[in-house]
Amino acid sequence: MINIRDFLKRRVLLFDGAMGTYYARISGDMSLGCEQANIKRPDIIRNIHREYIDAGAMAIKTNTFGLSYFDTSHEEIQKRNELISAGYDIATEAAQDKAYVFADIGPAAGASESETADIYISQAEIFLKKGALNYIFETLSGSEGILKAAEFIKNLKPSAFIIVSFAVLPDGYTRDGRYYKDLIEKMQKSSVIDAVGINCISGAGQMYELVREFDLLRIFESGKYLSVMPNAGYPVIRGNQSVFDGNDAYFASKLKQIYSYGVRIIGGCCGTTPEYIKKVAQDLSGEAPKSVFVEKIKPESHKSIKKYTNVFLDRLKTWKDTSKKVIAVELDPPKDGDAQLFLQNAKRLKDIGIDILTISDCPIARARMDSSLLSCKIKRELSMEVLPHLTCRDRNINATKALLLGLYSEGVHNVLAVTGDPVPTAERSEVNAVYQFNSRKLASYITSLNKDIFNDSIKIFTALNINSKNFSAELKRAQLKIECGSVGFLTQPAYSQESFENLKMARCKLDALILGGVIPLISKRNAVFMHNEVNGISIPEDIIDSFENLTPDECKKHAIKLCLDVAARMYEDVDGYYIITPFQKIDIIEKIISGIRQGVNDYGLR
Repeated sequence: MINIRDFLKRRVLLFDGAMGTYYARISGDMSLGCEQANIKRPDIIRNIHREYIDAGAMAIKTNTFGLSYFDTSHEEIQKRNELISAGYDIATEAAQDKAYVFADIGPAAGASESETADIYISQAEIFLKKGALNYIFETLSGSEGILKAAEFIKNLKPSAFIIVSFAVLPDGYTRDGRYYKDLIEKMQKSSVIDAVGINCISGAGQMYELVREFDLLRIFESGKYLSVMPNAGYPVIRGNQSVFDGNDAYFASKLKQIYSYGVRIIGGCCGTTPEYIKKVAQDLSGEAPKSVFVEKIKPESHKSIKKYTNVFLDRLKTWKDTSKKVIAVELDPPKDGDAQLFLQNAKRLKDIGIDILTISDCPIARARMDSSLLSCKIKRELSMEVLPHLTCRDRNINATKALLLGLYSEGVHNVLAVTGDPVPTAERSEVNAVYQFNSRKLASYITSLNKDIFNDSIKIFTALNINSKNFSAELKRAQLKIECGSVGFLTQPAYSQESFENLKMARCKLDALILGGVIPLISKRNAVFMHNEVNGISIPEDIIDSFENLTPDECKKHAIKLCLDVAARMYEDVDGYYIITPFQKIDIIEKIISGIRQGVNDYGLR
């Protein structure tokens, strides 16, 4: 066959459709992933490839999408490599110079960012040994590891043709909260990527709308080709199985419209079959190549018109003008449906002049009243500034976006993005954690929404563990959080000498606002518990022992003094204080705040 780049100058490159859903349909085998069939039922995979080629596909993907994993056992690695090798052999045998074969590499499943590139490269090595010239990285939620893997391929095979395709929801966001325009722009700027696009999750109609909002001229001028491969539509559940009931004529009509915008690489994803590809091939038969889009579409603005003033952030940035550091106080939400005591305590805190109320989100993974709904209630009824904690543990991307839209509409424009405490082991059979994000990805997602939707951005705060045993690594994570959009940090409570030294280091290294963590210890028992059972908190032994033989009233006074000592020691290294309320003991918090405001303690608070 002619060089693929020469082919693309003359014609549209029509890809095949789905492998997994089509394999399940014709084989009736739902017990194993279709990749296992490369060895166990190669005849079926070979026939599927041939059906797509007979339908008009000029490019087919190897049946290796689901093999982007890494296992440390030699046996599992060998098995994966055999499946990849067999998948490539089956595809090339089926193609027989009638279609281009693309080595298909899917998203790295469950891998950390540092492992992702290695997983992709380990697959690419096998394909390169088999002689693969064309590659597609598809259904991606982010760009981690892609450029490094593409560079590896190009170094060994400079003539390789590489497509990178992201899986996006109809609103343009991936499941990791990345905006498709940002991802495509990043790939577009790389010299090792030949084509970039979108596939999966959305149907043809939704992808048509996304294509209309591309900066198509910039993509084409960069010399990159655009790739679009939609699903057959939305799946329905029938007999405990996901089934696509799409219409091939509608699908083909939308792909023809997409093609009219100059999209040169098209195909199908989940739910599409040879019938879909045949219909697309028929509709595009005789079409002249498109090099420019038909019309220039001005992207619709989704941004709200109303303007808000972020009172808390203004205070946090200008505290030096008044020499009055800001004070944030955290309250745990109610365990039941009665918010009356919580409202009373919040009102008391407002009356003593705190700057913002922070509300934890189901701490230690125990269900409580929702922090975001409670924040809206406090904002409306008490006109207080609020900072709801937003964990990644319990919500997927849809629920997270819905919640952020609601918070924004209620005037809640500050959030604390945290990964969230894990669900206790004994409860995991009943409570499933989501963890679609970590705090960095959540911050990045909110930053994307700020660009696309919110007129006045939601300000993102994140956590900083100054009690970390490896604080250099913690600082690196903090820097990544800043790059993802974090404007400030709330630290874990400080008590040990190491925590104060780490805080000072953070002040020197991080270009961000810092609120130093302060938590009163109300007894020796409480101090022991905090030190041993609460993640991220370290209490020195001498402080624990200092509560020995104290009466409850003496413990309270001692707790207040310790907190004022902590506030004084961290004064030079923070922009404000983040005071955590234990057991709703507002009277202790009131005295701590009064002491901070008066500046009276052994260290001489300003």
